[in-house]
Amino acid sequence: FQFFWLSLNVWLFGKTFLLYNRGLQYYYLHQMLGLGLCVSRASASVLNLNCCLVLLPMCRVLLAFLRGSQKVASKKTRRLLDKSKTFHVTCGVTICIFSVLHVAAHLVNALNFSENYNEEFVTLNAANYRGEDPRKLLFATVPGLTGVIMVLVLFLMCTASTYAIRVSNYDIFWYTHNLFFVFYMLLMLHVSGGVLKYQTNLEEHPPGCFNPNKTLRQNLTVPKAFEELFPDYTTEPFPEDLPVPEPFVQNSFMRVCSEEPKFQSHFPETWFWISGPLCLYCVERLYRYIRSNKPVTITSVISHPSNVLEVRMMKDDFEARPGQYVILHCPRVSALESHPFTLTMCPTDTKATFGVHLKVVGDWTERFRDLLLLHSNQDTEILPIFQQRRYPKLYVDGPFGSPFEESLNYEVSLCVAGGIGVTPFASVLNTLLDGWKSYKLRRLYFIWVCRDIESFRWFADLLCMLHNKLWQENRPDYINIQLYLSQTDGIQKIIGEKYQALNSRLLIGRPQWKLLFDDIAKCNRRKTIGVFCCGPNKISKILHKLSNSSNSYGTRFEYNKESFS
Repeated sequence: FQFFWLSLNVWLFGKTFLLYNRGLQYYYLHQMLGLGLCVSRASASVLNLNCCLVLLPMCRVLLAFLRGSQKVASKKTRRLLDKSKTFHVTCGVTICIFSVLHVAAHLVNALNFSENYNEEFVTLNAANYRGEDPRKLLFATVPGLTGVIMVLVLFLMCTASTYAIRVSNYDIFWYTHNLFFVFYMLLMLHVSGGVLKYQTNLEEHPPGCFNPNKTLRQNLTVPKAFEELFPDYTTEPFPEDLPVPEPFVQNSFMRVCSEEPKFQSHFPETWFWISGPLCLYCVERLYRYIRSNKPVTITSVISHPSNVLEVRMMKDDFEARPGQYVILHCPRVSALESHPFTLTMCPTDTKATFGVHLKVVGDWTERFRDLLLLHSNQDTEILPIFQQRRYPKLYVDGPFGSPFEESLNYEVSLCVAGGIGVTPFASVLNTLLDGWKSYKLRRLYFIWVCRDIESFRWFADLLCMLHNKLWQENRPDYINIQLYLSQTDGIQKIIGEKYQALNSRLLIGRPQWKLLFDDIAKCNRRKTIGVFCCGPNKISKILHKLSNSSNSYGTRFEYNKESFS
């Protein structure tokens, strides 16, 4: 996909480059600026397209609506929506690449405006006189100054978006990325300067024509026919340092101009490109703010092993589907910062409670935990409703769609979790516990890989209840549970008599993915299996590769991966 998008942008760059290189309306400007004009305008067209589309993947409400809409019935089309984050990143990288070209071209243009200043075309010149310091064009004009500031903003956003920064200090990424609004406001001002102009009267003044009423005749070679009609207008030979006009080279005679060339700035096309997506994004943010301006009621906070915190809450008229996620915002932790968390429990017809599990890593989750628990080492705190004032205010935005909504729409699904990556599947398991017969899913392979034995206790009770329920309903083959302990000093088990069913499914080491896929394909011949993964990139890449590989059983695997957009 990234290669296709880059190729499309290169094609657009080339088409725009040829337009400005060959267009007669840009003849005089091209003579002054050279290739700098073509490169700057071609890169600007690519930037317009990507600045327009980069916002759409961040319209979470729109994506959730499309994913849940019956109009998008195709499973393949809905899977394309799962690539929203990839598309956003691809557009961002494209903006960075072509911004470098755009800036380099305009640096050359600023120098050419100064060196090639022509008194005959005062309105066409951005410089005020020949030899003017090009730095004045960069720092003393609206297009130049806004361009410099936009480069600095884009540099901050680009560097802070790298994986190293996001992992080491997410706050830097969050705050710098919100500078996008400043970037777009500067972009609106940047294109309003009208520095580059085109000729509007091509019929009355074809490029390179002869005007007998103008002293510009000194720069043109007049045909003998005109010397006889206008003997006072004989000229010197054409200067060697100026290019000979193409119309004169290609024709044996030259047209007579009826008026002077007139130049006009382009209407800022960027406004057309970005105004729609920007307004759509702003309207959505306003809608999300109104929807989430009422704090939720926290019913319980539970501290689990391995620094995992479970928060259960209630909210009026809150509805969600298994696999969706919400965005939590706690003003006492951070005034602007918020984070996405997958729902591990969805509200149903019989209960209004929903919840999330979050891993305590980083400053935000640490401060959030300390506010929720009276003592950070206390295992559980469950308070009555009338004492909820002890909890900080918590706002929930969402829910939003994710690939795991499709896990119940396959006849057979393979769910692979790594560590805390089990959270998307917890809501699916909770839903199956409430009732599985109304869904298309008829067999679920659940693979969970953890480093320590205590991590399995996060959802051990849920797995045991679902296992016992299916046995009672005579459907023990409905779910195939495999737990893998990747790091251990010896044989271990989940402590507790009620966890015997899980201990029999506990394996030491890592899964043999190729053998696992072959076994699943053999047991489900000529079926389409949904593969869902939430975990380390290493596991994700292996599963993606195996899903795309063929097998001798006619089984097709469709790969899906968690991606917060």
